[in-house]
Amino acid sequence: MSLYNISVAMFLVNITCVHAEQNLEPQEGDVRLFGSQNISEGRVEVYHDGKWGTVCDDNWDMTEAQVVCRQLNFPGAKSVIIGRDYGQAPGPIWLDDINCKGTEKQLATCVFKNWGETDCSHKEDVGVVCETGSIDTAISSFTHSLDHSISLSDDLGQIFDSGNGCDFRIIVRSPTGNKLHDGTLQMVETTICAHKVILSNFPLFKASVGIDNITVNISLSCQPHFTSFIRYLYTRKMDVSFSSALCVHQMASNFGIKQLKEDIGRLFSKILPDDSTFQKQVSLYKYALDTEDLILEENCVRYLAWNFENFTMSPAWTGISAELLGALLTRSDVVVPDEYFVLQSVERWISEMGNSTSLKTQFDLLSHIRFPMIPAEKLFEVESSSLLYNAHNNLYLENILKAFQFNVLLFGNLTDPKYNKQNDEYQPRIYTAEPWSAVIDLSNTKEQFLQPIRYNNRYQHGYDYRQRYTYGQSSNKFFRTPAHNSLLFKDKIIDWRAYILQSQYDCSNYGLRCESVPMARLVPENRVNLDRNILFRNQLLVMCKGQYVCQVQGFKSYMAPITTNGTQVPSYPCPDDKYTYRFVVRPEYV
Repeated sequence: MSLYNISVAMFLVNITCVHAEQNLEPQEGDVRLFGSQNISEGRVEVYHDGKWGTVCDDNWDMTEAQVVCRQLNFPGAKSVIIGRDYGQAPGPIWLDDINCKGTEKQLATCVFKNWGETDCSHKEDVGVVCETGSIDTAISSFTHSLDHSISLSDDLGQIFDSGNGCDFRIIVRSPTGNKLHDGTLQMVETTICAHKVILSNFPLFKASVGIDNITVNISLSCQPHFTSFIRYLYTRKMDVSFSSALCVHQMASNFGIKQLKEDIGRLFSKILPDDSTFQKQVSLYKYALDTEDLILEENCVRYLAWNFENFTMSPAWTGISAELLGALLTRSDVVVPDEYFVLQSVERWISEMGNSTSLKTQFDLLSHIRFPMIPAEKLFEVESSSLLYNAHNNLYLENILKAFQFNVLLFGNLTDPKYNKQNDEYQPRIYTAEPWSAVIDLSNTKEQFLQPIRYNNRYQHGYDYRQRYTYGQSSNKFFRTPAHNSLLFKDKIIDWRAYILQSQYDCSNYGLRCESVPMARLVPENRVNLDRNILFRNQLLVMCKGQYVCQVQGFKSYMAPITTNGTQVPSYPCPDDKYTYRFVVRPEYV
């Protein structure tokens, strides 16, 4: 072997050892490239909650790749890899729809909705190839990278705990609720001694030259958590419980600690289902607005949208703001029986609010009703049953006319510019009333009672003998829908079969290769000559014990990975993992 080849080999061995050393003890937010013999290429994996997980390729481009490669100490990214097999990925898909600016030092600090929230399967795991520079250049200019920062966090924590050299006092004051003899509130105080060099990274502490103290007013219940909050600024580590989360989130918001605020905001999604009265969800929404936490705000609004029907029946409904109601009405992921239910709910809210809601606000809210999506047979009831028809006569007349025209004419015959099929009013929400959905409930079944049996399944071209498992309740269901909710398509009937494929054996019986199990499948069983403008964006609703929707999943190629399979994490938790599955057919005219 030539001296040059030996040098190259030694260089690659050294690089490999350096990267191996750095990955011995992964830390929260670390990334790695996995599944390739080339150290500069592989599937992107990120470390969170004690385990490695992958990243979906949705919305991923070179900007995100650059962040990953620089985090791994490569000069930059060379390319993004989509669809390459880097071997089995047993962990969860931690990140989806991530959006980086390109200046971030860690992938986990980019914008994303929530850890584990995804509609992807592992087939969509993203990979990258990082730049390494030429071998000749690298050999001559190679610098051995040492990274001993793993102990830095603990060292800084010890400095804070000891108080040695501290030069900035934080006086924490909290009202007890009692009044002194002069009528002022009684206050309790505690003092924390910190270091300007640490706090100077956070301008809102005002730890500048010439200033050696600051007074902070917080509630008495939050005072016990303030020391841990200051210690976090040194270590970037903190144990947060649900009882302390609100206090720490408020502190992070007050002092501009963005990443801490966003990560704790994501934790609130775990407690949103706890209150069936919806008072907590509404309070958290108001709090998110006050603290300008967009992630928490979206988590609250989305939960209310997915559980809109229960929300409208709750004690909190009549007390919500017009802003919250408007935010819900603009969304297409609102889960409701039909659009008529939305109209009735909004009318009831307006009526119960009385004169406190102006006519303009009423008009704006009613303008969000998607009248063309109201079932045709219920359009006839609007005039006679509406609570607000007379007060907003012109709005109702115009929109009812538009809805009837939608039911009897194609868009090509509607030449008026106001009939734009891209408008939200022509886009469906998630409608669950018959015949648009079917439910498979396996929440009361037990795996040990699996019984393989034979059955005949009739298809268009004879019989197909297959084996399936029964669980006491059927794991598949047949139902029929029109091709679209417009009356123009009422005679074009599609037969749908919904399945929950609970094992790889089930998948193979249907000639399928499932990336993970359980897997949901919703497939048409007959061929109908459809208008080419009709597109099905069907949805799977995962309901916890049939009580609330904890996940909404889209179908890709008739398949939807189920959030209970370890690949995905439900957006909102479900105790005991007792799930009911509702399959929703959702045609759009595009």
